[in-house]
Amino acid sequence: MRRPHRTDRSAARRSALPPVVLALLFSSITACSLFENKLEAVKSAGELVVLTRVSNTTYYDSPEGPAGFEYDLAKAFADHLGVGLRTVAADKFADVIPRLARGEADMAAAGITVTAARRALVRFTPPYQEIRQQVVYRLDDPRPAGVGDLVGRQIEVHAGTSYVERLTELKKEHPGLKWNETDKETEELLQLVWEGLLDVTIADSSIVALNRQYFPELQVAFDIQQPEALAWAFPRSDDNSLYDAAVKFLEEFRASGELRHLIDRYYGAAARSEYVNLMVYQLRIQNRLPRFQSTFEKAGKEFNHDWRLLAAIGYQESYWDPKATSPTGVRGIMMLTEETAKQMGVRNRLRADQSIHGGARYIRQMIDRMPDTVTGPDRVWLALAAYNVGIHHLEDARVLTEKQGGDPNKWNDVKERLPLLADKSWHPKTKYGFARGREPVVFVNRVRTYYDVLVKLDEEERAKGTTEALKLKAPAI
Repeated sequence: MRRPHRTDRSAARRSALPPVVLALLFSSITACSLFENKLEAVKSAGELVVLTRVSNTTYYDSPEGPAGFEYDLAKAFADHLGVGLRTVAADKFADVIPRLARGEADMAAAGITVTAARRALVRFTPPYQEIRQQVVYRLDDPRPAGVGDLVGRQIEVHAGTSYVERLTELKKEHPGLKWNETDKETEELLQLVWEGLLDVTIADSSIVALNRQYFPELQVAFDIQQPEALAWAFPRSDDNSLYDAAVKFLEEFRASGELRHLIDRYYGAAARSEYVNLMVYQLRIQNRLPRFQSTFEKAGKEFNHDWRLLAAIGYQESYWDPKATSPTGVRGIMMLTEETAKQMGVRNRLRADQSIHGGARYIRQMIDRMPDTVTGPDRVWLALAAYNVGIHHLEDARVLTEKQGGDPNKWNDVKERLPLLADKSWHPKTKYGFARGREPVVFVNRVRTYYDVLVKLDEEERAKGTTEALKLKAPAI
């Protein structure tokens, strides 16, 4: 006997529910969605919408994809929530707070300083970074010693920023103080000062530090404001769920050391740069690098390196001098020892193509020998330290790092222990004994500085659509 098709009849009975019951069911479902808090809504949507702006210190597109300090910090928060990140870039900085206040995004991460005027419109998290407003001029111009010296100078600042608020306050004491507010980004204004087309601008210390790598003639005259806080902004609301989650995340991110690592990643090289070295470096980018660039590119492609990293290492090793020789016997553009050259198949260390090829191969071996637990940029920096001091001494430093409660997989932690290898009192605690542990720290720091400058200049050339070797306006020295 054929069994009755109960499923069909049950479905028919369900579909025949009275209209009043259906209305009640619909209203209860709607009510549930209405009672969903902001954090739950973000998770339901599967994305965190962040208002930002395009600049070197916030958010930009790199060859590897979206990047920038603010972007990476917001991305870490989105990952923490288990959702995707969608960025909305404001055309002007002055638009960020008003657009956020209108609810056009879940939050804003745009290098925003906390001011009383802005607190009236949005709410801020506790700060994750402190900056100072700085008066910037060109090296060969007269240095302003104080606010009074700004009277009569040609000053431009980015409109809608806290720079305008501060200048407005100072004008009460210095009525002759005048300035122009413009839609040009602060980075553009710094370049105008560098080109001699503008006397003075005001910029956050983080922006100044980053841009002085590319425009070393820029000088800080003085701080125009006490240290200010950078923070994320959220729309004002009685619903604190997403805001509270952000505050907790930032606390944990700071406590874990990840915030310090992120700050160092973006600003560490800038803090280490030296004016004279960068002046000479930029000149040599013009008159030496073109001769070797194609060789660096070829070796980079063969051994899966960014050619600009290889070039930065070559500059640190020899200033791109293929005939360089040290008192200890290392030679060539990559300054290889005789033993390393043999291992890498280099017959003539003074031939630039062989030296670059051998150096690239050796660096690849160092990177591949790093433990799987070392990831991201830390893998490169630790490998470069091993390239400089030897893999066994690096391992000693990693062991010391772990014993002292640091993370042996993080360059920022290991670099604090590397100098201990030169201290006799620490030798009994190491397996391989003495090493000049300060040298790899200096080596990696300088390579990072040179690499960052090359990346910036190369990307500018790409944006222009040029395929020539890197060129940069620099004074003759």
